[in-house]
Amino acid sequence: MRYLMIVKATPQSERGEFPPDAERMFAEMAEFNNQMIAAGVMLDGAGLKPSSAGKRIRFEGRGETVVTDGPFAETKELIAGYWVIQCKDLDEALSWARRAPFADGELELRPFHEPEDFEGLVSDAVMAQEKGWRETQAKKAPKS
Repeated sequence: MRYLMIVKATPQSERGEFPPDAERMFAEMAEFNNQMIAAGVMLDGAGLKPSSAGKRIRFEGRGETVVTDGPFAETKELIAGYWVIQCKDLDEALSWARRAPFADGELELRPFHEPEDFEGLVSDAVMAQEKGWRETQAKKAPKS
């Protein structure tokens, strides 16, 4: 099962600032990422630029959109980075989340919907197409 580990934004990350000990932080993060890659758990991960570099797109009916430039209020609702991990269950995902090299901050751990979650709701053809897309993505993903 795949999980998204969301790194919650902080006022510092929203200002685009790295902590004073950034060199150590990046070294610890690289070690953590390497451990997850070696364990076959990490599928993807990245840090995100502050919301001031982004845009929000709000849909108000089909084809009707409103675009808002960042930055966005409420830092507690923003994300600063993420990992996509694949684990056998929530307990394993939680064990990896607890090992993140953070002295403070917050992670959110959420499971992805997998194709099997939609059985009985979509046709077999749609299920097969979704599974095919996932297999193609996995084959094309960079190998470490």
